[in-house]
Amino acid sequence: MRLKDKVALITGAANGIGLTAAELFAKEGAKVAMADFNAEIGEKRAGELREKGYEVTFFQVNVTDRSSVDKMVGKVRDTYGNIGVLINNAGITRDAMLSKMSVEDFRAVMDVNLTGVFHCTQAVLPSMIENGKGKIINTSSVSGIYGNVGQTNYAASKAGVVGMTKTWAKELGRKGINVNAVAPGFIETGMTAVVPEKIIDQMKQMIPLARLGKPEDIANAYLFLASDESNYINGTVLQVDGGIMM
Repeated sequence: MRLKDKVALITGAANGIGLTAAELFAKEGAKVAMADFNAEIGEKRAGELREKGYEVTFFQVNVTDRSSVDKMVGKVRDTYGNIGVLINNAGITRDAMLSKMSVEDFRAVMDVNLTGVFHCTQAVLPSMIENGKGKIINTSSVSGIYGNVGQTNYAASKAGVVGMTKTWAKELGRKGINVNAVAPGFIETGMTAVVPEKIIDQMKQMIPLARLGKPEDIANAYLFLASDESNYINGTVLQVDGGIMM
């Protein structure tokens, strides 16, 4: 098993990519801390995974609130010990054209997608420094690299994630901590489920692989970067997008 006995904290783990990653990590031997804002769904999903024999525990958190993050990380450490892997997967969208985007929606996306990543990483850092090693994987997006119409807030937040990833890779590498990012393309999740079929078909035509990605495609990228197989990879942004941005 590729993550045997490692303690992995995954944010946004109650559904979608985060939930898929939680199950994959547990299957690979990790002790998984599933963190999410939605306690009802998170507890339910964690229970379902425990019924499969996996070692997982749910922890409620608001990643925009530093005190909430600190409490959550403290509870994870009390439950499992030092955290060896952090997947900053939590994220939201509030799409609108620039002329119609509200200040509130801009701030909400930045608070979750960018400031939340800062909060979680800084809170987990003492645990990794104590271990003398660690893996931090941040979730960016192809929108953060190339921009996307109607996503000023989202693209800005995900571009910021890339900047933080590369900065932290330089700061923390000598402490034995690898910091990388995954940049998903169009993935079949709850976010894309509400997109009209006509738009989905247009998306597929733009992708050389002619399909949307699946949550498993991103979870597998997380797994690789969390495993010992990636020990000499640092400061990289792995695009998992079917080739859409070649």
